[in-house]
Amino acid sequence: MLSQAELKANVARAAVDYILPLVQSDDIIGVGTGSTVDLFIDALAEHRGRFRAAVSSSERSTARMTALGIPVVDLNQVESVPVYVDGADEIDHGLNMIKGGGGALTREKIVASVARQFVCIVDESKVVETLGTFPLPVEVLPMARQAVARALSELGGTPALRDGFITDNGGQILDISGLSIREPAILEARINNIPGVVTCGLFALSGASVALVSTQNGVKIMQAATDAARS
Repeated sequence: MLSQAELKANVARAAVDYILPLVQSDDIIGVGTGSTVDLFIDALAEHRGRFRAAVSSSERSTARMTALGIPVVDLNQVESVPVYVDGADEIDHGLNMIKGGGGALTREKIVASVARQFVCIVDESKVVETLGTFPLPVEVLPMARQAVARALSELGGTPALRDGFITDNGGQILDISGLSIREPAILEARINNIPGVVTCGLFALSGASVALVSTQNGVKIMQAATDAARS
């Protein structure tokens, strides 16, 4: 039986194979954050001559790509990217996701917003019927932390401050447990409208285009559901 580390390595390599036909030598690739993305970056570095540069969703990924010789450019210099590759903490069959376990949710959402295709890479343990078992991260402005926590409690969740953690943007993270998220796009919009919220870790209003899922029987492709199935 394959370990989780082996499953992650398999999907990382599969993601490189998936995206290379989508990019040209002058293209810029969007790259996310996390342990599976670390392995994707390692595999991508072997093909760094096939594209011009990358935009990154975190200081962590930027440092790893730079060390491996992948040029990283500022997103303000980029109008769009053909593909963005990132992991997820949970993903449902509608390709709605919870992200932000590593705290990079805001930058991940920003980079994903300029991509023509979002490729989510996960192992099979991350695929769920209903989102919410993994606590939902919400990035907040520090001065609004308690006000946002009270508003999130009214939505039925139990917020907990991620102790000692500061995002790359200088924000704090509230992790919301106790949610069963049956209408992810509606909840995403509602949380994002709370004053003091930078963004929440629900990726449902703009979910993944496709998911590559690493299983004991190989890497499988999950296609995006219709918009109606997302809402």
